[in-house]
Amino acid sequence: MRWFEPTANSSTIDRLARELSLPPTIARILALRGIEDPESAQRFLYPSLSQLHDPFLMAGMQAAVSRVRRAVEQGEKVLIYGDYDVDGTMAVVVLLTALRSLGAQVDAHIPDRMADGYGMRAEVIERAARDGYRLVLSVDTGIREHAVIARARELGVDCIVTDHHLPDGDLPAASAILNPHRADCAYPEKNLSGVGVAFKLAQALLGARLSDRQTQSYLKVVALGTIADVVPLVGENRVIAHFGLAGLREPVHQGLGALLDVAGVRGRAVTTGDVGFRLAPRLNAAGRMENARDVIDLFTCLDGGKAREIAERLDGLNRERQQVEEQILAEIAELIQEQPSAGCTRWKDRYSLVFARRGWHRGVIGIAAQRVAERYHRPTLVIAIEDESGEPLGYGSGRSISGFHLLNALTATKDVFVRFGGHAQAAGFTLPAGRIQDLESAFEAYARHALSPEDLEPEVRVDAEVALESLDWKFYQALKMLEPYGVGNPTPVFGARGLHLAAAPRVFKDRHLKLRVAGESKSFAAVAWGKAEEWSALRAGDEIDLAFTLEESTWDGLVGLELGVKDLRGGD
Repeated sequence: MRWFEPTANSSTIDRLARELSLPPTIARILALRGIEDPESAQRFLYPSLSQLHDPFLMAGMQAAVSRVRRAVEQGEKVLIYGDYDVDGTMAVVVLLTALRSLGAQVDAHIPDRMADGYGMRAEVIERAARDGYRLVLSVDTGIREHAVIARARELGVDCIVTDHHLPDGDLPAASAILNPHRADCAYPEKNLSGVGVAFKLAQALLGARLSDRQTQSYLKVVALGTIADVVPLVGENRVIAHFGLAGLREPVHQGLGALLDVAGVRGRAVTTGDVGFRLAPRLNAAGRMENARDVIDLFTCLDGGKAREIAERLDGLNRERQQVEEQILAEIAELIQEQPSAGCTRWKDRYSLVFARRGWHRGVIGIAAQRVAERYHRPTLVIAIEDESGEPLGYGSGRSISGFHLLNALTATKDVFVRFGGHAQAAGFTLPAGRIQDLESAFEAYARHALSPEDLEPEVRVDAEVALESLDWKFYQALKMLEPYGVGNPTPVFGARGLHLAAAPRVFKDRHLKLRVAGESKSFAAVAWGKAEEWSALRAGDEIDLAFTLEESTWDGLVGLELGVKDLRGGD
């Protein structure tokens, strides 16, 4: 693994450290994040609700608010057209809550991943029109749904699109379109999630009646979708995540409390990692394995027993999802050993990876693609082939690596798809099974053009080199001011050279390694997750260089600091 150690302007570091009374290492990390003046650093380190932007800065907002208010005043039936992932379901919850508080006649449609696939369907709009709905609000979808929205207009149904995915040129003919990526939109935060855009509409609709306390209550839900959708946690998204996570520590809502209970995070500070690895997977499991309507019911029910029942069902679905995922990954591992495709005899010779097989669960292939992309550091497509009434179809999901824009890659090969969509790091698509080989060849050619051999080698970014002796609780408390971490503000990684192992490494749970590393006068426990086999030859006394994160650990009631190993050199 390559170590990349970026440089920062020393005078900028000195100024930030001096004027904000920060350790120089913390000031360096801020500078590396592009925060170069004390005023910007102050806003970053101390988020406030006043940093949330005026929702009416978003193009289309006035038209959207006027149309929704008319629907409320005239008693029109409103349908929220959602999506089945965490971002989409949280967006539904936000707008359902806001519209019901205004007295609207509102319900929601959550697509079934298996029956409906991704995006909006004309038959859903047609059924809504027959049922008397006159306004449809899309959330986390709709920006490319020209035909569906045109059909709605034919039926006398107005559509308001709230989405954060990239438009494809012309905008659909909706009554209003809220999307920061519109070419004519001057909204300051371009990286809102789908639920972030929905929240801006809720803000605009509720206006002065939305108190700070109510805003923070909404942000608990908005933060879940924002973090789960892996948008950059800077700017307005940082404010959302900061206040949302703080509110999750002691939620009042029955459903949210039940979710935290089954995930094992109730009553403590919830981190972005908890959302990504404990909460979001359970919420996503509903849409992956069955139907995401359970998530809406969890967040809108007021009965504690019912909430607990739903949360436990989501927990069970997540365990089922994990089993299915492991089976798919095992089969992909076999394919990697066999696959001499795209003119390459080994996966290491490839710039991309594409896998397809009948029998794979369509709801789990996205996670499998993410795991494969992380392990092999290649943009990856995983496709589930299903035999339908006509030609067999491939339902695919893709995940990318740094420096490779996945949606652009799929757009370059758009002729093979029935439909596709997504963004730089994740995408979904459908295509005839007979075109999978064409996709694989074109995807590999695009990757070879867009990536260099160096891009395919995993890299760890080291924010600062430190001595172990400088790491103490005072430093750690200053470091925590940089939270919440995520894209755009990753967990800081430190480098320390010339350390030695103070004891023989210990393997636990068959896969992980517990180390004791020592500097000149101080030692720390360190954990290397999943590295037991790779670093099994380490011995006490070995000299090593270490790239690591600094983390808080609790053992038998005692709280201490430990190192999370990102990379290790030496020991041979």
